[in-house]
Amino acid sequence: MKLLRYGPKGQEKPGLLDAQGQIRDLSGHVPDIGGAHLEPASLATLAQLDAGSLPLVPGTPRIGPCVGQVGKFICIGLNYADHAAESNMAVPSEPVVFNKWTSAICGPNDDVQIPRDSKKTDWEVELGVVIGKGGRYIDEANALDHVAGYCVINDVSERAWQLERGGTWDKGKGFDTFGPIGPWLVTRDEVPDPHQLDLWLEVDGHRYQDGNTRTLVFQIPALIAYLSRCMSLQPGDIISTGTPPGVGMGVKPNPVFLKPGQEMRLGVAGLGEQRQRTVQAD
Repeated sequence: MKLLRYGPKGQEKPGLLDAQGQIRDLSGHVPDIGGAHLEPASLATLAQLDAGSLPLVPGTPRIGPCVGQVGKFICIGLNYADHAAESNMAVPSEPVVFNKWTSAICGPNDDVQIPRDSKKTDWEVELGVVIGKGGRYIDEANALDHVAGYCVINDVSERAWQLERGGTWDKGKGFDTFGPIGPWLVTRDEVPDPHQLDLWLEVDGHRYQDGNTRTLVFQIPALIAYLSRCMSLQPGDIISTGTPPGVGMGVKPNPVFLKPGQEMRLGVAGLGEQRQRTVQAD
């Protein structure tokens, strides 16, 4: 299934994308796409529905973040060896873990705000993993059983706040609108191998990122097992698994950063595309 949330900001309704690419209303069956409604039993119930019998959503509504009421937005840094190299950082021996604040979450096509006085706002296309079955001390061998599905994420980053102002990376990662998610949550049964997915990103039509998840340093089962030793994972938590090379910071000889009035377009094979316009934050 391709699950989504549609409607005005803060008033999103749950939906399903049918085989014809039309949005069907799920609000008669679940109140939202998130939390306990992503547990295996709930997803199994939704999978039994006849999509054609669900109410058709007219027009072209705004698509919201594909997961609501997110508890934790966990990110993995330097998880592609070639991205670590372009960042002049060593390939990590253990996963580099940081957070994006949940207030950064926005829809896949919402505007991305360039923070006040920012000169180094950057892009990062990533594969997102959404937890469906919670747990602690999860075994790597059955870690994928804990996955509800996958989505596209743009891990927008302000590099000066991330790397030049002391403290942790979190400061540069969590500005409002720095976490576009979606357009839809593709359930695990529709993604036979999450480690064979092309992912790409363009700015104003120029392709900067063109990678594949086969080159992840730490694959998804290892990440889930590792994170579950640090914290309990809960339904609706999101893990952003890292970005391939091609970020603006890594452009040689002169880095390239985002300015207001540009367009980012990005996607992951089978998981849909995002398109964001950059605007100056008020």
